[in-house]
Amino acid sequence: MARSHSLILTLLSLTTLVVVGCSSVERARPRPQASSTIRDLDGMETTSIMRGTVGAETVILGWDDSTSPTYRPVRIRGYGLVVGLEGTGSRDAPPNVRAHMLQLMARQGIGSERIGFGDMSPESMLDSQNTAIVIVEGIVPPGAVGRRRTPPSASGRMPEMLPGTTFDVHVHADPRTGTTSLEGGRLYTTDMSPGPLLTGDRQARVLGQSAGPIFLNPFLEREDVSAGDINTLHGRILNGGQVLEDMPLKLRMINPSHSRVRVIQDAINRRFPLERGQARPTAHAVNDAAIELTVPPSMREKPNDFVHIAQHVTLRQIDTDRVANTIRRSLQRDPSHAASAYWRWVAMGPQALPMVRKMYDYPEALPRLAALRAGAELGDAIAAESLRDMLASGTLASRLEATTLLAKLPSDPRTEDVLRSALNDENVEVRLRAYEALEQLRSTAVHRHLVPGRFELHQVASAFPAIYVTQARAPRIVVLGEDVPIERPMTLGLWDNQLLMRQSSDGGRIEIFHRVHADGPPEVNQITPTLREMILLLGHAPSVEDPTPGLGLTYSKVVGVLHALWKRQYVAADFKAQQDRILAELRRAATTSDYQPRPE
Repeated sequence: MARSHSLILTLLSLTTLVVVGCSSVERARPRPQASSTIRDLDGMETTSIMRGTVGAETVILGWDDSTSPTYRPVRIRGYGLVVGLEGTGSRDAPPNVRAHMLQLMARQGIGSERIGFGDMSPESMLDSQNTAIVIVEGIVPPGAVGRRRTPPSASGRMPEMLPGTTFDVHVHADPRTGTTSLEGGRLYTTDMSPGPLLTGDRQARVLGQSAGPIFLNPFLEREDVSAGDINTLHGRILNGGQVLEDMPLKLRMINPSHSRVRVIQDAINRRFPLERGQARPTAHAVNDAAIELTVPPSMREKPNDFVHIAQHVTLRQIDTDRVANTIRRSLQRDPSHAASAYWRWVAMGPQALPMVRKMYDYPEALPRLAALRAGAELGDAIAAESLRDMLASGTLASRLEATTLLAKLPSDPRTEDVLRSALNDENVEVRLRAYEALEQLRSTAVHRHLVPGRFELHQVASAFPAIYVTQARAPRIVVLGEDVPIERPMTLGLWDNQLLMRQSSDGGRIEIFHRVHADGPPEVNQITPTLREMILLLGHAPSVEDPTPGLGLTYSKVVGVLHALWKRQYVAADFKAQQDRILAELRRAATTSDYQPRPE
């Protein structure tokens, strides 16, 4: 009995030891269910197509997609001086603004012989009715590249100045002055800073500069612009701003790790190696949780694209065919991954093309379009055949897309033939998109005429006449149609009859009377009644090199005349103005506080 009792106690003791011992053993976790997303430790979700990319392990600070409603670029402003006016400026200015301008003008050398204003002091320049104090505004995209000088090379190459990211500038007269018009003016070099519009030492650091001739847009404020009316106190300088300092972006590691930071840094730098004029590598690890990004000079005009590519860079540089094929299969399973698939292929570069080409004729629209976009971005000439078919027989949206993508591919006579045919499309948007593609390809179908110091006139053959004027980047007037006639009989008077047009007595020509001053004698010219002859006469300024008759009107006035001719139905053509992006961006930026520091 005692023996059996002892045996029972021994068994109980062993059982207790087993239970206690097993309590310290880690048990296998339940196997996760298959999912199209990966959930990281912070609860963020990453789609499966993003596995193995920079974006799967990081989040980016200081940037958001320019197509998103939350896009908040940096708004920069400053006080500037417009010169070259014809008595429409003002000497009035608030005392603090006047003192600020005098200080800036002296610092920039006005009054010295070396810049051409030696006979005029800052005070006398501000007191002139031919100058005006203005407020200058611009929008700088996140990740913008600053202007910098390249170092001298060992081979003896001299240093050169690489321009920074450029942007359009909005200019308006200070409402506290008596300025009546900015027409014909030119903005003197102006410093621009983020934050509130301040004077003196209270300003933030200078991020950009702007300068150039002012374009007064007749379509700026109202849609019901009357013939020849121009808002003379608001204008812009197309492509007139330039960023001075790099605006680096930061990647934050979701799970800090020294080893993973190095892997990500090296992957980005392989995709974007150091370029001439680049002060530091594209990706620079700050610590185990942060990587600083600098947009390389070749992407200075496309910082948005750079960020997308950097986020979709593949970390492993082996088995690229297998990775590209995995992306293709993921896209086939779920077409909603089209945008991510496109950026992943672009980030991989030409090595992805064998798998991308397999999707050019895929039956579903989204995967096919993602592949064609990637092929066009990577310069794959094989994509041209599918894109030409899409332009010839697709929906309106797909035809517009195909036209844009064809412009990215190497020049091909078959492509040019299709684009020339699109110039005769009944839809004006298709015709304009075809022109833009031909211009980007530098096709001989586009006849270019430079009006020095003012704008370019482009003309292309089309069965449906149209007038297209740009409002961003570069001043350009485009005429679709070879010899677009001006209808007669006609009579037109603009700007208190400073400009008069009428049919000549023999009916075969148009007489144009122009007075530089309201009370001065008119200059009379006759032209054949075509848009081309009209535009060249209006814009050309006679010189010793080219004494051809011309009125030397500004770009904005020429556009105003064309709009008046169209509105009075003297020109049977469509009239299109490029969308005013800068004003829309400034208004959107004004809905938030004047300055919000980038999150660090």
